[in-house]
Amino acid sequence: MPRLTSGTDFQLFDTLDSTSLEAKRQVEAGENGPRWIVALTQTGGYGRRGRAWEQRTGDFAGSLFFEPAGPAENLGQVSFIVALALAETLEEFTSAEKIKLKWPNDVLIDGAKCAGILLENLGAHLAIGIGVNMVTAPEGMPYPTTRLMDHSDELPEPAAFAEILDTHFWRIYKEWREQGFEPIRQQWLSSAAGVFEEITVRLPNEELKGVFAGLDETGALELRLAEGKRTIAAGEVFFTAPGKKS
Repeated sequence: MPRLTSGTDFQLFDTLDSTSLEAKRQVEAGENGPRWIVALTQTGGYGRRGRAWEQRTGDFAGSLFFEPAGPAENLGQVSFIVALALAETLEEFTSAEKIKLKWPNDVLIDGAKCAGILLENLGAHLAIGIGVNMVTAPEGMPYPTTRLMDHSDELPEPAAFAEILDTHFWRIYKEWREQGFEPIRQQWLSSAAGVFEEITVRLPNEELKGVFAGLDETGALELRLAEGKRTIAAGEVFFTAPGKKS
């Protein structure tokens, strides 16, 4: 099986239902990873809460699965590691000033969503699903979308993109393992969209409007409300400040 520079296995498929589902199948079959699964075409991709993720040939669809180290309660922090790695990868193809990170798991270019991240716990394994709009900007979404080709003169092939992303990911992952979450938290906040601006956070049973005050030591969002600060572990963020959209 081909391997990337880091030694991570790399599998490229012409077509899959979902790279995340294939990761699950391989883990269930006894594979341990670390392994990238990348599909040129994905027919049943999905994101958070099982929502369909539109992906066409030319877009990047990949999943990395491996056996993570550290306490299970800290594994949600890996999404911030992936976001930083994705941002650094995209910076090789477009201006760094255009790229912002949106809590909890999106990467924006010029304020519009270009990439998404999905973490799934597979028992002793963690699967990280990543979708990047290279040639497709999905329509009809409740937030603006964009594609890399509108911001870059060069579009990488999937294997080349995975190689760059893999390198950045393992370097930042090693930093997290050695130094903890605080350096990651600070790096993420330095590139975050909407910090100290008014946002709306949609929760299962309520919708809150307040000021995005930062992240706590676990990666939860801190929302400043009129009655005080509230910490939110999971939710959907929509930007409500002038000139901003979700």
